[in-house]
Amino acid sequence: MSKQDLLTLIENKRAELIQVAMKNGLSSSIAIRYSQELDTLLNEYNRLFIKKVQTH
Repeated sequence: MSKQDLLTLIENKRAELIQVAMKNGLSSSIAIRYSQELDTLLNEYNRLFIKKVQTH
């Protein structure tokens, strides 16, 4: 998956989350599920595209 494809998925999921949270509340089961899906996408982005900072 390309970086741009993943960023597009993240933005779409974020927009979906905002919409369901406004309609159903942040603690609704669908908002929680969308939030978890967004977390998964963000974690994947970080794993693939964010360079690890080494600490000494």
